[in-house]
Amino acid sequence: MRLLLRAAGRLAALLALVTAMGSVPTLAADDVRVAVLKFGTVNWELSTIQRHDLDRQHGFTLEVLELAGDQATKVALQTGEVDMIVSDWLWVSRQRAEGRPYTFVPFSSSVGALMVPPDSEIRSLADIRGKKIAVAGGPLDKGWLLLRGLTRRDYGFDLEAENEAVYGAPPLLAKKAEQGEVDAVLNYWHYSARLEAKGFRRIIGANEAAMALGAEGPVSAIGYVFDEDWAARNTETVRGFVAASRDAKELLRRSDAEWEVLREMTGANDDATLAALRERFREGIPSRPLSEEIADTARVYDLLAELGGDKLVGRSETMAPGTFWPVLVNGY
Repeated sequence: MRLLLRAAGRLAALLALVTAMGSVPTLAADDVRVAVLKFGTVNWELSTIQRHDLDRQHGFTLEVLELAGDQATKVALQTGEVDMIVSDWLWVSRQRAEGRPYTFVPFSSSVGALMVPPDSEIRSLADIRGKKIAVAGGPLDKGWLLLRGLTRRDYGFDLEAENEAVYGAPPLLAKKAEQGEVDAVLNYWHYSARLEAKGFRRIIGANEAAMALGAEGPVSAIGYVFDEDWAARNTETVRGFVAASRDAKELLRRSDAEWEVLREMTGANDDATLAALRERFREGIPSRPLSEEIADTARVYDLLAELGGDKLVGRSETMAPGTFWPVLVNGY
């Protein structure tokens, strides 16, 4: 309904312009409707696209629908209320294995990290045995599974078996870490960055664990997800969206002033927090050849399938073909 009202508003404005000017102004050819979490970090990029009219420059109009939860965005995509959401390639591969033709374009390789207080005795994974660890995302969180695999291989123990894991919502776990209720916390990247600004130390990130286990470089944790059949009917529009996304990332990569504009949206209450969020975001901007990233993603998928089993990956023991958008894979 909200999107329909917006569309009606744009139509009314267009008719008013036609009446006043006697001609039709140039508008973007298509809408791209994206559902996002209300406070998700992807909003920083989408806001940059809209603020600089990058959508119209690339032939589409961006519509953003803010929703309260990850499941709500997936329902919005599945029911056709929106064209895109942000999710991970594990979900996409699992959907494809079940016959749903969703596909993925990388957004960010920024991932969670294992963080400890400034005065902690923990210096490496070897010191984590027997400690109380807060874990965002639950027992099947990708970062947690990778850390389990790495400690099992390198230090001969299983984090799940020999540590007390506390699962919960990311903000709650960050607060528990600040209050000293846990020895370490594995949280989403932006919560880790906020702790970093408060003096917490980074022991290891999920991508570092993946590379220690065989990946050649950082793997994009999340990306834009859409129906491949819809994309086939709107290929140039999706190309335009990818181009606008790249342009926005480049602005956020090179301009600190852009981050001042985003300060309120990020929720950064001080310069140290804004700087930590900015630098970790920039680190996560995909820069490797897509072929290399796909190969590494497939390797990480195999590791996660072994560690998480069918509860995590469903029917597919290997990453489903087409998980990455074939048009992008075959050359932009």
